[in-house]
Amino acid sequence: MNQKLKKIVVMALTIFPATIALAQRTDKIVVSGNCGMCEKKIEAAAKDAGAKKADWDKKTKVLVVTYDPGKTSNDAIQKKIASVGYDTENVTANMEAYDNLHECCKYDNKRKPAPEGK
Repeated sequence: MNQKLKKIVVMALTIFPATIALAQRTDKIVVSGNCGMCEKKIEAAAKDAGAKKADWDKKTKVLVVTYDPGKTSNDAIQKKIASVGYDTENVTANMEAYDNLHECCKYDNKRKPAPEGK
């Protein structure tokens, strides 16, 4: 391989990973929920909406998502999470989805009082 071709290959290998990294975005989203079952459903919904990574902390109620903005958006991720019953900072779950949650997953939502014992 000649020197010029080697330089081109080295440059391409250097630039390509940086380009991929730039295509990623990481956001924090507040999501209501209570338990480990909530965690699994919230993270799965985020990934179904196109997030590459999703990690929800039940103590802080914060979901950290990493995604490609060319393929999905923060808004699309929040809408998907709300569709499975969990309120996010910008999207409220509909009552039918909330009512379908397991009893231990029913958080204090914005529309009705928490279930007894909460």
